Amino acid sequence: MAYPAHYRFSKDHEWIDANGDHATVGITDHAQHELGDVVFVELPKPGSKIEAGKTFGTVESVKAVSEIYAPASGEVLEANAALANSPETINQDPHGAAWLIKVRLSNPTEVSGLMDAAAYEAYIASKDASA
Repeated sequence: MAYPAHYRFSKDHEWIDANGDHATVGITDHAQHELGDVVFVELPKPGSKIEAGKTFGTVESVKAVSEIYAPASGEVLEANAALANSPETINQDPHGAAWLIKVRLSNPTEVSGLMDAAAYEAYIASKDASA
């Protein structure tokens, strides 16, 4: 899978698509692949504060429960309600319809510290090679 060139990526396998102080956050194709079939997603309510590097939710698969880490800090504006009824969307379209939250960033410059698509692809390739 090609990773969207305008997204930024964390070492915890989250992506962020930022536009000014608004951003959309999700988990990467690599992450959903590692998880296997996703059966449940727990997301924060609108108005919740998230902090870069801290957990804001969980994704449960048939294999395990994994925490989701915020790639940047801000306030949750919206959580993807469609995932409550169709969590498997994360396996089908992790970089599109399966976005997790929309956020108003408290410090938009945090995003520039994340990896671009090429750096993320190199990062996961190096992790896979050492596994």
